[in-house]
Amino acid sequence: MQERSSPNTSVASLITANGERLIQAFHRDITERRRTDELVRELAYYDPLTGLANRMLLKDRLIHSMLAGQRSGNFGALLFLDLDNFKLLNDQHGHGVGDMLLAEVAKRLRNCVRQIDTVARFGGDEFIVLLDDLAGDKAQAHSQADQVAEKVRSLLADPYEMVFTNQDGTTVQHVQHRGSASIGVTLFLGQDSTQDDVLIAADLAMYRAKDMGGNTVCFFDAQMQLANTAKAILRNDLHNGILEKQFSVHYQAQLLGVDKITGVEALLRWRHPTRGWVTPAEFIATAEKTGLILPLGLGVLETACTQLSLWSRRRETAHLTMAINVSARQFHHSDFVDQVLAVLERTGANPNLLKLELTESVLITDVEGVIVKMNLLNAAGISFSLDDFGTGYSSLVYLKRLPLSKIKVAQEFVRDILTDPDVLAIVRMALVLADSMGLEAIAEGVETESQRKVLAGMGCHRYQGYLFSPALPVQEFEALLARA
Repeated sequence: MQERSSPNTSVASLITANGERLIQAFHRDITERRRTDELVRELAYYDPLTGLANRMLLKDRLIHSMLAGQRSGNFGALLFLDLDNFKLLNDQHGHGVGDMLLAEVAKRLRNCVRQIDTVARFGGDEFIVLLDDLAGDKAQAHSQADQVAEKVRSLLADPYEMVFTNQDGTTVQHVQHRGSASIGVTLFLGQDSTQDDVLIAADLAMYRAKDMGGNTVCFFDAQMQLANTAKAILRNDLHNGILEKQFSVHYQAQLLGVDKITGVEALLRWRHPTRGWVTPAEFIATAEKTGLILPLGLGVLETACTQLSLWSRRRETAHLTMAINVSARQFHHSDFVDQVLAVLERTGANPNLLKLELTESVLITDVEGVIVKMNLLNAAGISFSLDDFGTGYSSLVYLKRLPLSKIKVAQEFVRDILTDPDVLAIVRMALVLADSMGLEAIAEGVETESQRKVLAGMGCHRYQGYLFSPALPVQEFEALLARA
């Protein structure tokens, strides 16, 4: 018996029955199955919103590109794109508008590349452009990739018009948007690197572009990898430092005049087991980005309020106020108000002696929510000061609505007050503004008597800085207080 089968819909076989040769055939319509198979393939390898290759297909194409480069000796390039301020668009106009923008970005990206190249949506508002078969000379390949990246950057920065209509064609919503993208680029040659190495390199370059303000193209270099490794080590050390209780709180005196200590600022200090003392400038930014500032900030609040409660029971320290820095991420946490009130209740600290210091960065987002939180805590007796006044953005319209009691003249202004007339003018203006709003003013970072005298001549008589004392462990601060 012989049998033949069609790759499509029919199967036929030759049989013998009662001495006669017959053909037995079966026919089946597999159109629907093919449609199902195609749909499964689409779902597996393509993004349903934009129609672009998805992450899985992109990685497969990248492997093929690396193998092709190995044979040809030609470079490839990977462009990693992240849309700037995409979350803000979503928050303002809703996810429907955000989806429409993503679809439009996908169309523009297709128009920037050759047919042999791949455009993929990597996830969220992240896109990848894979450029195949560039030049064999690295400098020339770099130039080719740069030309495409700049074309992409320019095209994505053109205005967007997004219109939603009803079935009858009437406009429901019309959104005009000016967007941009941060673009990281890396070159690769054959299999000198793994696909993960290529993706990580482009991702690092993209974050460097974002740090540079967005709407920028940035190529990967080895220093980025070193910096990323150092950040990873620092993140790991921060985790261990919290678990192993390597952090402590020191206290820096705040004075009225030259000799009257009226309070302290609680400052976080980290003694690393091998590196020794690590300055806040080295770790606070990383703690902010990783979210570790939340347990660190809560620990400072708990320790400082416990100390404030202990001091309130002694006649010689009962008058001291306690200033505590609060980061923007910490303040915007949904449980912040409850956490502060719970710590006060646990420790028995007097809320009227507690001063929370906020930087102007807190006011950048959700100003109305900030005002609500400040008023809730202020009603419990807690006061607020605006730290580093003048270094960020403050709207006077909002400032007058905030329950502030004090501003702090930034250390960088105090440092240059003797040498820069513009700084002198800024400080004078800040002090006049504070006086007009009925706020106390304190200058931080006062290191010389000359600086103090200039500040005093402008009406600022509250100081903090190395002229008087560095931040000290509690026992050393109490000894300083006894001498004063």
